[in-house]
Amino acid sequence: MSGPPERLRIVDADASDLPAMVAIYNEVLASSSAIFSDQPVTAAEMSARLDARRASGLPTIVAREAERVVGYASYGEFRPWPGYRSTVEHSVYVVAERRRGGVGRMLMVDLIRRARRAGLHAMIGAIDAENTPSLILHEGLGFRRVGLLPEVARKFDRWLDLALLQLML
Repeated sequence: MSGPPERLRIVDADASDLPAMVAIYNEVLASSSAIFSDQPVTAAEMSARLDARRASGLPTIVAREAERVVGYASYGEFRPWPGYRSTVEHSVYVVAERRRGGVGRMLMVDLIRRARRAGLHAMIGAIDAENTPSLILHEGLGFRRVGLLPEVARKFDRWLDLALLQLML
């Protein structure tokens, strides 16, 4: 696949992006083990997530190709205790037909830049250990594997291992 076209822009998400974000999330949920859940998200739930991130000063960004949202990403607190305040965990989702075409990488580069600008110390990725494309993407951005949690989730009638990757910002 070729890289992202020149017209791809990374911008802050807003309410108009919610329908596309819901559709992307729910497609990833239904078709892969990238999300360790089987519960589709509603527009109201996605809106609440976006509002909560904004209220906390945390980013949610979208990749727009022309006016179409083709991916989104965000980061939030890693764990709720004060000692973890400088560590965040991120998520990145891309519409099916644009995966492995550079959209996820562009979103991640922007997220990492924002985290560094915010003075954060570490970014965590929690990834299905069999999701080779995501692992390669993260390792190519400087993340390193720091842990493996065997069989911590179940989806599609099988146990899933969770790989933990870390980027020192």
